[in-house]
Amino acid sequence: MNVETAASQMEALGKPKRLDIYRALIRAGKEGLSVGALQEKMAIPGSTLSHHLKTLMIADLITQERQATTLICRANYASVKQLIDYLVCECCIDSSQGNADCEINTSLTCS
Repeated sequence: MNVETAASQMEALGKPKRLDIYRALIRAGKEGLSVGALQEKMAIPGSTLSHHLKTLMIADLITQERQATTLICRANYASVKQLIDYLVCECCIDSSQGNADCEINTSLTCS
């Protein structure tokens, strides 16, 4: 991951309602949620939800799959893992103690 991709994804998650939507999809697991179920859960108009989902799709944070007439949304777990890894992989590396005193799991391989 590069800084531009990380910034784009963080920007996409920068609105409270969009972050709520994303967290709902994270909680839903691999089966995801239909747009209708997500709209009901979030209690927002369809056009607003559509805008938020489009932003999350462009940032590669979610995927969508049509099943007959139903559109299923899922969190892109690989993408969020890459973002988390990017943010923490060098945790405490410039500390005088290195990452020995780091409170985050630093067993990641930074690329």
